[in-house]
Amino acid sequence: MSKLAIEAKGLTRYFGTKPVVQQVNFAVPVGAVVGLLGLNGAGKSTIIRMLMGLLEPTRGSCSLLGVESMNLGPDERSRIGYTIEGHFLYSGMTVRSAETLQADCFPKWDSLLFQTTLQRFGISPNERIRNLSRGQRAGISIALTLSSQPELLILDDPSLGLDPVSRRALNETILSFMEPGDRTVLLSSHMLDDIERVTDRVMIMTEGRIVVDSSLPHFVSRLSVWTCECSEPLDRVQIAGLVSRRQVGRNSSFVIVDADEETQQELYRLGGNTVRQEESTFDEGVMAYMSRSRSAASLMSI
Repeated sequence: MSKLAIEAKGLTRYFGTKPVVQQVNFAVPVGAVVGLLGLNGAGKSTIIRMLMGLLEPTRGSCSLLGVESMNLGPDERSRIGYTIEGHFLYSGMTVRSAETLQADCFPKWDSLLFQTTLQRFGISPNERIRNLSRGQRAGISIALTLSSQPELLILDDPSLGLDPVSRRALNETILSFMEPGDRTVLLSSHMLDDIERVTDRVMIMTEGRIVVDSSLPHFVSRLSVWTCECSEPLDRVQIAGLVSRRQVGRNSSFVIVDADEETQQELYRLGGNTVRQEESTFDEGVMAYMSRSRSAASLMSI
């Protein structure tokens, strides 16, 4: 069995009487790049905070690099890179002084990697942080995180609010980080094209639960998209494997997992000769699983 970089078992967290994360189980082997997707409030950041030992689970457990998250010490944390949404930095510092502060905490600091990452984002080390754009501040945050040479990188929505050039620089930086093959990334993001470009596996959360845990090719290959002029109200349509349904003008659109001959016969019963199969894409599949009209029975795992 592959060595695990991340593991969650029955992970559950309540805030008061509200369950925010419910019975989550997953394992990420060393060397994997995993995307974590979900609407705002789905539980992504709560899971990440529990993984980092910043929030205690109500029930269940989680571990990073083989160590229980609530027991992570300085040695383990020095092997983990963690970047949060917003990219908090001391605005009065110069970029160079921010590096000096961070480098003192990490014995494996790579100054050349820090400079290379700055160049990707077009940042001078002499700039004062308060004068930089949001994208450049994100670049500094990523440079500070990666230059400690972590074995495990956890990024919580790092591309939020970034312009296309900064997002491309971020993606290229992540891909370069993964080149040695023994590093692991967990990337939470709302940017589906970023997830599709840099990850090899996707987990999708809805209402505190993981409803998809699959490699990207496997995910797309099992889904099919169909449209037709439906003869019945959408809320009454019951099709085996139905993930989501929606009205688009005169047509009804259905996303179905593992469609078979029986599925197609039911579609033709509903739409006759108006039935058409459309291209199945990663974006379409993710949006279907995050839809508020998603079928509760449409789970997908590796």
